[in-house]
Amino acid sequence: MFRKINSLILILVNSFVLSAQNSEPATGKVSLLFIGDIMGHDEQIWAAENRTTHAYSYDTVFSFIKDEISEADVAIANFEVTLSGAPYTGYPAFSSPVALAAACKNAGIDYMVSANNHAADRGKRGIISTIDKLDSLGIPHTGTFRDAAQRDSTCPLIIEKNGILLALLNYTYGTNGITVPEPVIINYLDKNVITRDIEKARSLNPDVIIVFLHWGNEYDTIPSKSQTDMAQYLINHGVDLIIGSHPHVLQKMEWTKCDSCSKDRIVVYSLGNFVSNQRRSKTDGGTMVRIELEKRDSSMFVSDAGYYLTWVYTPVENYRKRFFILPCSKFENKPGFFAKPADYEKMRAFIKDSRNLLYNQNIRINELIYSGNSWLY
Repeated sequence: MFRKINSLILILVNSFVLSAQNSEPATGKVSLLFIGDIMGHDEQIWAAENRTTHAYSYDTVFSFIKDEISEADVAIANFEVTLSGAPYTGYPAFSSPVALAAACKNAGIDYMVSANNHAADRGKRGIISTIDKLDSLGIPHTGTFRDAAQRDSTCPLIIEKNGILLALLNYTYGTNGITVPEPVIINYLDKNVITRDIEKARSLNPDVIIVFLHWGNEYDTIPSKSQTDMAQYLINHGVDLIIGSHPHVLQKMEWTKCDSCSKDRIVVYSLGNFVSNQRRSKTDGGTMVRIELEKRDSSMFVSDAGYYLTWVYTPVENYRKRFFILPCSKFENKPGFFAKPADYEKMRAFIKDSRNLLYNQNIRINELIYSGNSWLY
C-alpha cells in the first residue's frame, strides 16, 4: 500500500515539474564579438618571419587579446588581405602568409568577412586562393565567392549558436577600381542585390540578420550621409545589426531600443583598425564590439552591448618591429610594461581621443572597463 502511495506521489511530482518546465518561456543567449580591420603591411610580414627557417608565425600578435576574443560565443572579423601566396606584400597589393589567418583562428576568431576594397588585390587567382586557404583552415567566411553556385549555396552565411540562428551578409563599396573577373564574385554595396539577399535571409527564419559593411570615408571619424542613409535603408528592410569597417578610424555606435517591436537595432559605423602598421593618430587602434543577445520565445533582445578599446603596440626587439594588440583598459595604468615612455603616451593619446569621440557620440553603448579581475559594462 505504501509503495503504491509513494509511486503515485512520485508521478504527481514529476508531472508538476514537467508542467512547470514546459510553461517557462524558451530562452537562449549568445555573445557576439565584432572585430575591425585585420591588415598585413610589409612590416607585419617581416615581423612574422623566422629569419632562419623562413616560416611565418603571427600568434604572438594576439597573445594579450586572446582571452577577450575567445570568451565570446561568436567572434567575427574583417579580413582585409588576400592569401595569394608569395611574393608576400603589403600595401597596395596585399598578400599575407596563411599563418596570419591561422593565428586569427588560434586566437578565437570564428568567422571572417572578406568583401573589402583589397579583396581583388591579386586578381582572380588571389580571390580563389584566399577562399581555398580559409576553407582549408576551417574558417567559415562570406563576402567573396568562387562562382555564382557557391554564392547561391552559402550566402547568407548561417551561424547557429546556443539555439539562436544568425544570418550574416557582407558587402564592400568597391575594390579600388580593380575589375573582378568572372566567374568569381565579390559582394558590392548594391541596394538591389542587398534587398534580394535580405529577403532570402528572412526566408530562412533567422533570429537576427547581421550586415557587415565595408563603407565610408577613410580617416573620417564622422559617418558620411551615404553611411547613415544606407543604415536606415537596411533597418527599414529588417536588418538587426549593422557593423562597419574601412575608415581605419573609429566612428560612433548606436543602440536603438525597440520597446514596441520584437527587436532592438545596433549600428556600429566603424570599428577602426584591429591590427596594421598604420601609426598615424587615431589609426593605431580600434574597438572590439561585444553584443549579448537573448531570446525569449519568438522575441530577440539585446541584453548588453559594449566595446573594448584596443591599441597596437609596436616595440623594436632585436632590430625588428614587433606587433601586439593590447586591450587598453588592462594596460592604461601599466607604464612599466612599455619599453619606452613614448609608447605608453601614444597609447594614452589614442585612449583619450577615442573616449572623447565615443563618449560624446555613442548611444547606449559604453566602453568595457577592466576592474582587475573582470570586465564591466
